[in-house]
Amino acid sequence: MHNDNIIEVSGLTRKFGNFTAVDHITFEVKRGEIFGFLGANGAGKTTAIRMLTGLLIPSTGQATVAGFDVFTQTESIKKNIGYMSQKFSLYSDLTVVENIRFYGGIYGLRSRDIRRKTDELLERLGLADVRNRLIDDLPLGWKQKLAFSTAVIHEPAIVFMDEPTGGVDPITRRQFWDLIYEASDRGTTIFVTTHYMDEAEYCDRVTIMVDGRIDALDTPGGLKKKYGAEDIDEVFVKLARGGVA
Repeated sequence: MHNDNIIEVSGLTRKFGNFTAVDHITFEVKRGEIFGFLGANGAGKTTAIRMLTGLLIPSTGQATVAGFDVFTQTESIKKNIGYMSQKFSLYSDLTVVENIRFYGGIYGLRSRDIRRKTDELLERLGLADVRNRLIDDLPLGWKQKLAFSTAVIHEPAIVFMDEPTGGVDPITRRQFWDLIYEASDRGTTIFVTTHYMDEAEYCDRVTIMVDGRIDALDTPGGLKKKYGAEDIDEVFVKLARGGVA
């Protein structure tokens, strides 16, 4: 693996019977990068992310994540990444502090580190006053911040986020991206899938999937220039219609 890359993918493919969900995709993600993985629902984003997080074995191709092989070292991958899904992954029948401690334990942190990180998180997120409230009683934006923070509580080199802002209002989405920037500034690589094309503007580089293939990969500015587009949504529409630069 090239030292600057934390993910390397070559010809990665996943078939379900006769259906090809992910079709020979090739790309790399640099360390510390905010990498956007865009596409319409059904484009193959979630299948790809499941392969990269060790949850689904590919059909063919090659890929490494944090130096570990997606075919043979899936358990090592899981220990070295963070993951957050659209469902936020929090337990609604546990309190704020119980969720933090639970995920600290799941990721193998020592008891004293869990206590320290719990206090740090509550302070940083402004949740100290509601530490004993059930997750169900929290506003959506607070749940989102907490879910992201528990996903990176073990300070992984990379965190995968599968449509983390789905169904969330624009203001809350923007606040959530502030958290992503903060994590990136601390050196964490962010791999985020989304079908919100405006979120591409927040990424260092983006790739756009169409029907299981990667049809474009560049900086947001590079893509808009290449396709003569005002925004990434216009780029996507051109790609979806089979347009060429």
